[in-house]
Amino acid sequence: MAHILVVDDEQSMREFLEIILSKEGYQVTTAAGGREAIDLLEKNSYDLLITDIRMKQVDGLEVLKRCKELNPQAVAIMISAYASTSTAVEAMKWGAYDYLPKPFKVGEMKTVIRDALAAAQHRAVKDRAEEEPVGIPEFQGIVGNSQELRKIFDLIPRMAAATSNVLITGESGTGKELVAKAIHQMSPRHNKPFVTVNCGSVPETLMESELFGHKKGSFTGATATRSGLFEVAHQGTLFLDEIAELTPALQVKLLRAVQEKKFKMVGGTEEISVDVRIISATNRDLEQGVMEGRFREDLYYRLNVIHIHVPPLRERPEDIPLLAQHFLDKYGQQMNKDIKKISAFALDILKNYNFPGNVRELENIIERSVALEASNIVLPDSLTLSSFKQSQVRTDSLQAPVTLPPEGLNLDQVLSQLEKDLLQQALARTRGAKQKAAELLGITFRSFRYRLAKLGLAGEDEAAEETEKGVGTLS
Repeated sequence: MAHILVVDDEQSMREFLEIILSKEGYQVTTAAGGREAIDLLEKNSYDLLITDIRMKQVDGLEVLKRCKELNPQAVAIMISAYASTSTAVEAMKWGAYDYLPKPFKVGEMKTVIRDALAAAQHRAVKDRAEEEPVGIPEFQGIVGNSQELRKIFDLIPRMAAATSNVLITGESGTGKELVAKAIHQMSPRHNKPFVTVNCGSVPETLMESELFGHKKGSFTGATATRSGLFEVAHQGTLFLDEIAELTPALQVKLLRAVQEKKFKMVGGTEEISVDVRIISATNRDLEQGVMEGRFREDLYYRLNVIHIHVPPLRERPEDIPLLAQHFLDKYGQQMNKDIKKISAFALDILKNYNFPGNVRELENIIERSVALEASNIVLPDSLTLSSFKQSQVRTDSLQAPVTLPPEGLNLDQVLSQLEKDLLQQALARTRGAKQKAAELLGITFRSFRYRLAKLGLAGEDEAAEETEKGVGTLS
């Protein structure tokens, strides 16, 4: 049976808990204060910690922190006769499973202990599965195991074997360049150059020279003849990122180079022939651009022979833990920090976040967390989420008048999605502090937790608890 450490400076409470827990079959050790508890934690391993919060010299929060530092897998239940929102939030921040005010019912304590140990066992099994030697699933440097990514992984080898041009679409930060590199690396051209140019970052006056090169003296500052990227990429792959940013004049010149595989340098008269495969990428709707006259239709069809769409991170949430751990390992090594894990609470916050900046934003969040984190585990305090972008879009939609479409709608589904969006915004804005999130929405903490579980946004241990009880305890 589980080994439980009970910490309380009241002898009667220690003896009471020892008696009822021993009768349940648990192995129980008691400590008369925080200092004694920390000494025991440093010498022994416990499955569950039950500690009072208010104690002289060393309080329960210090005991909790030390327990989590020594054994992150241990679960903790906090008890106090002086229950307050601030101490509850602080305890949850450090990974406490639940927080019970004194006096508590014996049946309630037994249930919470049983649920806490079951949740810990489930998490331990899940952690072992994630830590198997197979490592983090990835394909050609692209990390993820979602169904959406696996479809892309299946497509890439077939695209690589072809010689046709490829258009990759997707929001900024989804990893379009990684897909382009994977296609190149698996193609017969893998030993030849992979050349990248961001069409939105080069000034219009220099872009033609960047792509096709220039002759000495062809314009002010052209002190030497310089090869363009088309020539540099000969027999390899040219990746044109943000292709929608090209001006109409450059689109004409690019069309000829793509179509005839020939071009002239700026200021030159000789045609240069090249063998280049073009992979383009954009975060815009090029078809819409064609219809609006902003992008040439003939160039669009030359570039979009094979199309691949990279879905945003919010549509593949199962990839978030894998990517977060990948970036944690990467930046932990770079910064020489021994941070091996992201706390379950912090991971829940990431899972419930909308990621307007996609994978690039997640990488930025983890890099900053590693830089700021002082412990050996990433805690919610280290996460900095950009709630502004998310709330700005959602708030605008709330203010817009709601119109019933002619075909009707599913009211329950619409209201459920609206409720889910607002709960996620509140969590993002308060960095996962559920009590504060509940206050933002004008509902009770218990109602907030119940809604999280109902919509599938709670952690697995919380969801199980909500399903069983109907409403959650303070955790």
